Amino acid sequence: MRLSLRNKWESNVQEQEPRGPLAGVRIIDMTAVVLGPLATQILGDYGADVIKIEPLEGDLMRANGAQKADGTTAGLSSIFLAINRNKRSLAIDLKSEDGRAAVRKLVAGADAFVHNMRVDAIERLGFGYDALRALKPDLVYCVATGFGQDGPDRARPAFDDVIQAASGLAAVSNVYAERPDYVSSLIADKTTGLALCNAVLAALFHRARTGEGQYVETPMLETMAAFVLAEHMGGMTFEPREGGAGYARLLKGGRRPMRTKDGWLALLPYTAEHWTAFVSEIGRLDLVPIATDRIARNKHIQELYDAMRAALELRTTDDWLATCDKLDIPATRLYGLDDLPDHPHLAATGFFEMHEHPVVGKMRMTRPPTKFEKSPASISRHAPQLGEHTREILEEAGLSGQDIDALIASGVARGAVAR
Repeated sequence: MRLSLRNKWESNVQEQEPRGPLAGVRIIDMTAVVLGPLATQILGDYGADVIKIEPLEGDLMRANGAQKADGTTAGLSSIFLAINRNKRSLAIDLKSEDGRAAVRKLVAGADAFVHNMRVDAIERLGFGYDALRALKPDLVYCVATGFGQDGPDRARPAFDDVIQAASGLAAVSNVYAERPDYVSSLIADKTTGLALCNAVLAALFHRARTGEGQYVETPMLETMAAFVLAEHMGGMTFEPREGGAGYARLLKGGRRPMRTKDGWLALLPYTAEHWTAFVSEIGRLDLVPIATDRIARNKHIQELYDAMRAALELRTTDDWLATCDKLDIPATRLYGLDDLPDHPHLAATGFFEMHEHPVVGKMRMTRPPTKFEKSPASISRHAPQLGEHTREILEEAGLSGQDIDALIASGVARGAVAR
């Protein structure tokens, strides 16, 4: 029996009780830009109470990405909206001792503390691991660094482009380019963000079993080098080396979207059965001996791809998709970004949802893709305005209304600006 795990979502995101598997877990989120916020949003999707600590000017990504032309969404860019739902925003000046004291009160009641600042910088602010462990010995403390802290590059700044280049990804990302190029996606940030989320979850699981908190580091360079080399270690695996690094099937070219009579198709015969069915379908029976033998396929892969390219141009995309369904060969038409809301499968699974944001108005969102049968992930909060939850978060930390008023009046903290 197949269980249906499709969740029903609220079309108008109001304050709701978190219901995911992390309900009851509190995360202090001192991350910014993309890497960290993506990780903490997933934790929020899973039900954690994520408190986003922002400087008074806000996360840099509030200004990056698409915005409405009328200016009503200033501070709520498309990118910020995409990776900061299910969080509460506390805008506070951590250069102020009063601001730092307030955040220390929050840490004392938290389960995990996550940041992606350089280690020296967070230490200067007084929020290094040793300082916070003294406040809460069982705290899970997770940091995403650019480079592992036991190496010579530990203090260097790192952004997505730098890590794509340093990890080997830019060198292999486009075998048809005349020069190395970056992937047109913040793939180093997002991949490391997923690794950071996994690290937080693993450390929380360890704490649940043992009662122990710990320091956890997720470095971008090491994470992405491992990511790239998973299939590209090649002959470098062995000592002494058996040839160079790299997965030849990818790097020698040929494996790419191909033209059909009226469009583009991604088609990947992979097994002997796939290749045999395909070359038989296109009438190239002379290639059957190659198709049936893995060693021969690898040796003559360019010949197979050339035959595929020539055959695909003779028929329409729809014809090929029907043929591939019949032969059970993996294939899809090529979708542009603007086409994705109309993707038949994504539409059928309710992947894109319309929500009502109190400032932005009606907006399209992608739902949490992971589905839990017993404790479903959900969108329980809209991406917050800067300082939207400052007052309620400080009240939960034990500050009086008078103290909160004083922090806001002095400019140490900031509440949401009325619109």
